[in-house]
This record gives sequence, structure tokens and C-alpha cells, in this order.
Amino acid sequence: MSVLCRFIHAEKAHYPVTLLCRAMKIARSSCYAWCEGEAARQARQEADDALAHEITVLHTASRKTYGVPRIHAELRRLGRRVHRKRIARIMRRAGIQGVTRRKRRSLTRADKKARPAPGLTGRDFHAQTPGTKLVRDITCLPTAEGWLYLACWLDLATREVVGYAMADHHRASPVTGALKMAHGRTGLRPGCVIHSDRGSEYTSAGFRDKARKLNLRQSCGRTGSCFDNAAAESLWALLKEETGTRVWPDRATARAEVRKGCAGG
Repeated sequence: MSVLCRFIHAEKAHYPVTLLCRAMKIARSSCYAWCEGEAARQARQEADDALAHEITVLHTASRKTYGVPRIHAELRRLGRRVHRKRIARIMRRAGIQGVTRRKRRSLTRADKKARPAPGLTGRDFHAQTPGTKLVRDITCLPTAEGWLYLACWLDLATREVVGYAMADHHRASPVTGALKMAHGRTGLRPGCVIHSDRGSEYTSAGFRDKARKLNLRQSCGRTGSCFDNAAAESLWALLKEETGTRVWPDRATARAEVRKGCAGG
């Protein structure tokens, strides 16, 4: 219908509208109604184009992470009252997509033969003195070359990352390397509690030996319980928000950006 009316509107300077409507088998009243509404449609299209530009600026400023809800909230903060469905339609038409959180891959692989250390934190993720209580977790970052595994130790007194290590696997060496960094950088106090899950990385002989040599007390939470390592879980959410949750082109780029995020604490 709109295509035919647009054709009639373009050709009416050369042929009578009545003749064109008869040839196209369209009622003349319908054609006139379409022509009268053309100005309003053009104005709506221009308004949509202007809004699409605003959305693109906000999306780019968010490092292309904002989706419809955050774009909507940001526009409201700027005094622009726009319906969410309109924002969704314009973003869909422009191919603009926000970052959605992927389902977390559980990396905890308990060694059934190993005897885990007792839980010493009691789910109390606070400390008065730096270097007395750390929590650790490991996460995976997607790159075009494959997964990059990141292990971090977080000081519960300062809420800063005091040790981290990255590798293309999640065996014991990255977590041991991160612990060595934490001890070397901050000088952990004798008897410092180092809390983790019951993954095989932490129940391994190598990790236990390193903790014993550094005079640290190992603590393990329950397998599959996010409450036993809630502080470390919140670290990943913050780190991925700062670096941008996406697929990095290679592991080297991911390493560089993660170092910046960890350096910022």
C-alpha cells in the first residue's frame, strides 16, 4: 500500500491522480489520506534518527555494554522521557546490542580423594587488619584464542587485589603464583587465613605445601555454595564491569586490560 501510494505521489505531476489510482486499484481517498500523513511520518522518522544518534553516543560511551534498560535509565537521567519499547525498536533496527551476563561456568572440580581444609571464615568476609584474611576465586575470560583463566587473591581488610595470575589452564600453578605475588607484595601476616573453594587446585599437595611454607592457614568453603565465597564473586562482577564483558581478540589483550583492572584494586 505505502509503496503504491509513494509511486502515485511521485508521478502525480505527470499523470492525473484519478488515473493512477484506477491503474493501481487503490481508492483515491486512501491515497489522499496517505499523502496527508506523509509529513507526520517524515517527522517521526527524523525524531527516530535523532534518538538513534543519542543512543549510539551513550552505547559507545559505555564501551558498548549498555542494553535497553541502561540506555533507558541514562536517557531519563538526562531528562529525555522515551518509552522503553521505542528504544528497543530503534536499537534493534540499528543493530545496537548490550552485553548480557553469560551463565557462569563452574570451575570447581573437587578432588574426592583429597581432604579439604576446614572453613575458618564462618562466612564473615570482613577483616580489621590488612594481610590477615584473604579470599580467592578463579574465573575464565573468553578470547578468540580460547579461555584465559584468572586467579586472584582479595584482601578482606582493604578490598584490594593483592595477588593475581593468568594462564590458559586452571590447574594449581596460577593460584599458587597468585598467592606468591600476594605474599611478596603485601607481606601477609603469619597465620593469615586464605579462604577458597574446594577445587582440586587448592587441595593439591603443591598448593598446601606453599601455604605451609608461607605460614598461612588454609580455609575451604563448601563446593557449589556462592555464599562461602561471596566477596570473591563480587570481585568478578566489578572487574568485568570495569574491563567490559566481551570476547577479547587474543589472550595478550585480555591480560593487559585485566592488569589495569587489578592494579586499580
